[in-house]
Amino acid sequence: MLESANVVAFLATARPADCRRFYQETLGLISLGEDPHTLMFDCNGTTLRIQKLKTVTPGVHTALGWQVSDLVRELRHLHARGVVPVRYEGLEQDRDGVWTAPDGTLLAWFRDPDGNILSLSEPAAVV
Repeated sequence: MLESANVVAFLATARPADCRRFYQETLGLISLGEDPHTLMFDCNGTTLRIQKLKTVTPGVHTALGWQVSDLVRELRHLHARGVVPVRYEGLEQDRDGVWTAPDGTLLAWFRDPDGNILSLSEPAAVV
């Protein structure tokens, strides 16, 4: 069935100009184009389609995330571009906003211009 089909990720924006700048300039994604209804970006082979809507109600859970090899480096790079970490009550996050999961995976969250929650994760080192 779908096991060999490519995944397409979706988000929504009510602020397409801010969103385009954020995903292209702040996050460094490659634009695949834009039409009257959608912004499109390449996420390392996965297409991200951001639908242009009149209003957006962001979810309370992570909408999209990236697995990286050096979370602290990536997060500090984003901080330098004005990205602010999301902090969650009840999670011990370090000064950079990084939480270490029980299995050793590192996680950090931030928001896009519409308030969608995005994340970075670095898998725990295999010993």
